[in-house]
Amino acid sequence: MKKVLIVYWSSSGNTETMAKSVAKGVTDGGGEAILKTPEAGLAELVKSADALAFGSPAMGDELIEEDEMEPFIASLGADILKDKPLGLFGSYDWGDGQWMRSWTDRMKGLGAKLDGEGIIAQLVPGEAELAKCSELGKRLAT
Repeated sequence: MKKVLIVYWSSSGNTETMAKSVAKGVTDGGGEAILKTPEAGLAELVKSADALAFGSPAMGDELIEEDEMEPFIASLGADILKDKPLGLFGSYDWGDGQWMRSWTDRMKGLGAKLDGEGIIAQLVPGEAELAKCSELGKRLAT
């Protein structure tokens, strides 16, 4: 059984809803889903996980959340992420999704094996976005 760590930050609940959909996909795919928000001490969980999924809404000038998610992401180096299967997801209010493209490029630069280009939802995720999140979870679990 693959262990998939899902780390997300959410203020409105939209990204949290997406994270829960990823987790459901993991369990439906026969894996173990571990849902966490960014916190100290996650490095060991990240290292031991078979696959990862990270979620953050776009904040400010199309950036991932700066107070909790950014420090967590910045703490991860290529030694941790190299060849690790990873999916990204998040919600946004305005803009065109540049934060996700930048985040995707950043994770690829650290050697992560990215699953797609990231799943984005404008404001409240709809059925299509939640289905994509669930499918992501299934792929990460297999």
